[in-house]
Amino acid sequence: MIRMSIGYRIFNVWNMVFLVSLSIICILPLVHVLALSFSNSSAAGAGLVKLWPVGFTTNSYEFILKKPAFLNSLVVTLERVFLGTFINMMITLLVAYPLSKETQTFRFRTLYAWLFVFTILFSGGLIPWYMTVKWTGIMDTIWALVLPGAVPVFNIILLLNFFRGLPKELEESSSIDGASHWTTLWRIYAPLSMPALATIGLFTIVGHWNAWFDGLILMKSHDNYPLSTYLQTILVSIDLTTVSGESMKDLSEVSDRTAKSAQIFLGALPILLVYPFLQKYFVKGIVLGSVKE
Repeated sequence: MIRMSIGYRIFNVWNMVFLVSLSIICILPLVHVLALSFSNSSAAGAGLVKLWPVGFTTNSYEFILKKPAFLNSLVVTLERVFLGTFINMMITLLVAYPLSKETQTFRFRTLYAWLFVFTILFSGGLIPWYMTVKWTGIMDTIWALVLPGAVPVFNIILLLNFFRGLPKELEESSSIDGASHWTTLWRIYAPLSMPALATIGLFTIVGHWNAWFDGLILMKSHDNYPLSTYLQTILVSIDLTTVSGESMKDLSEVSDRTAKSAQIFLGALPILLVYPFLQKYFVKGIVLGSVKE
């Protein structure tokens, strides 16, 4: 049995204290936001809410959830997440696999890799991006939210580095058995890369779910707004001439702080529910591109 030295025990204690403190610091803001969202407007405006709701009420959530526009934007966001994640992951796999090969196998591999890296360092800017989307005829459609970011270069670099760390003997043995590159990718590389793919998939899902600026710029109709764009504009663009008496009463019971807190929590809730299922892969995947023995 190995006996731990006093210094090692002290290090373990301080390490645990540091990690617990860091976890509390990260959790407290979310708890505060949740408490604000369930508090009444007067308590929130007076700054009485800390970590527990004051004057518990669900008015903020009712104000947001009962609007048809909220459910419509939720459908748009789910469609965007499913389509965007599928397209991003497919392109990431299909591009990272050939770029992970040696120059002897893929002659122009270095040239293509630098072309992709160039797009990270330099971009055309907002106006060329908008004009490109407009000229392709996909404005005010779901494809305007999905196709402009269909090639995630950063994720491709992460995955190709992961592929380069896999044993070359696996591909050589499959090639001897007559497997094509397509079979090798889907039967060998993809199953062995689940930690990397889960991590990249989580990044992609979060990116699509939280994106709001492109929806604000590329969607002409409010009916096509994704959820994040809708939540960002729900209080900013209230037209009082179209608000009914009942809605005006609800609006008087909701403060800016409580409504925004409810928006923040609603926007973060789906990711909070998805993350635990991907955590075991995420912990393994955070070392993507690191030095391997």
